[in-house]
Amino acid sequence: MIYDIRLVIEYDYARPAAEGRHLLHLAPMVLPGLQRVIRSQIKVVPKPVERLEYTDFFGNSVVAVTLPAGHDSVTFEAISRVERADLDLGLDLSSPLPALRGEIADVWDLGPLAPHHYLGPSPRVVLAAEISDYARAATAKGATVLDIVRTFGQTLYRDMRFDAKATTVDTPLLDAFRQREGVCQDFAQVMIAGLRGLGIPAGYVSGFLRTIPPPGKARLEGADAMHAWVRAWCGADMGWVEYDPTNACAAGQDHVTVALGRDYGDVAPVAGILRIAGGQSSTQSVDMIPEGEI
Repeated sequence: MIYDIRLVIEYDYARPAAEGRHLLHLAPMVLPGLQRVIRSQIKVVPKPVERLEYTDFFGNSVVAVTLPAGHDSVTFEAISRVERADLDLGLDLSSPLPALRGEIADVWDLGPLAPHHYLGPSPRVVLAAEISDYARAATAKGATVLDIVRTFGQTLYRDMRFDAKATTVDTPLLDAFRQREGVCQDFAQVMIAGLRGLGIPAGYVSGFLRTIPPPGKARLEGADAMHAWVRAWCGADMGWVEYDPTNACAAGQDHVTVALGRDYGDVAPVAGILRIAGGQSSTQSVDMIPEGEI
């Protein structure tokens, strides 16, 4: 499936900013065999006084910008055309959980795909006994690592409530878990914490999710979404598998990957430092249109 994607993030400040330095994770990744980027462009208004583009350790495309003093608004616009394959996992070739530790130990590579980076705590994912115990109870009957990943994702979908107002981007993981509600970021990071607590390497995926309107309803402009889901290492034979706990499904053709990391902090769409006094407001819109649709 080929998608034309347009993301617009706008910030308005109560007072002009003295300076702004931002890291942008907005361009889709190239993933051989799964995702092909046909073209991609990131526009920033006002025009940055400095702009640097590079690839980080995890393979993510990063744009670093410095904005001029005195700006009272900023717009980040990412326009992409991406081809996404529908990944068929086929047979479950994943390991039984007791064998996984040995398979991890046999991995000598320390590159970005190595499972070792995704086992311990990371800045936004704590390893808490209450989450590990919850994951262990939910997946006690899982025969394989893939079975455990799916079962735990389905459990979170059942037990947690999606509420866009229940949390913010800075809500601690344990708060979202204890109240059993939040957004896709919270679903993903709770799942990551639970899997790591069981000894399963797990990471964070940021991207786009195509939304399909109800039958007979028109697609609303800007109504698609930036989204987050989970990737778990299921052993040497199966490797990394992606699961979306917010929707209780494997990440498929309607998921377009932007960035990979240990948690949200590694892949935040816009991060940085802003020198400003007063408040700010922001808006975000996403259009993810399959080729041939209007």
